[in-house]
Amino acid sequence: MPAIRAMAREDHHQLIAIYQAAVLSCDPSLYSSAQKSAWAAQATQLHEPLQSGQGLVSCADDGSVVAFALRAPLDRLSLLYCDPKAQRQGHGQRLLMALEDQARLDGCQILRTEASFVSKPLLIRQGWMVRWREELLINGVRFERFNLWKPILKEWPRLNSSNS
Repeated sequence: MPAIRAMAREDHHQLIAIYQAAVLSCDPSLYSSAQKSAWAAQATQLHEPLQSGQGLVSCADDGSVVAFALRAPLDRLSLLYCDPKAQRQGHGQRLLMALEDQARLDGCQILRTEASFVSKPLLIRQGWMVRWREELLINGVRFERFNLWKPILKEWPRLNSSNS
C-alpha cells in the first residue's frame, strides 16, 4: 500500500518533474502534442502554489515520491499528478482519500476542482460530480476541462483506519 506523507519543500523539484512527465505522457487520443507542450510549460508556475498550498505525496516502496496532490486554497484540489511509471497503482485514489480527510478536519464542507480528461474518471469513481464543462486557453492552445465538486460529509477520518 502506498505511503502517504505531507509534502515537503525538498520535494518541489521532483513534483515539478512528475507534473511534466505526467502531462507529456497523456494519451494522444485525449491531448495533442501542442496541448501537452502548452500544458507542460505551466510547470514554471507551480512554485508558488507548492509553497503556499497544503499538499500530500505518495511514495513507492523505496520511499521515492511518485505522486502528489495539492489543495490551494484549502477547499480546492488544485493539483493531482502521478509519475507515468506509477500510474494505476492506487496512488491517486489514496491521495484523494487522504486529502478529503484533511479537508474534513479543516472544516471544509465541499471540495472543488477543475479536472482534465485524464483525472475526471478517477474523481467520478471517488464520488465527485461534474458541475460543468468549460473551455480555456493555456499558452494560446485551446483545452476543455471539467468543473467538479464533492461534498465533504462529517464522518470519522480514514487516515488511520485499518480499512484504508
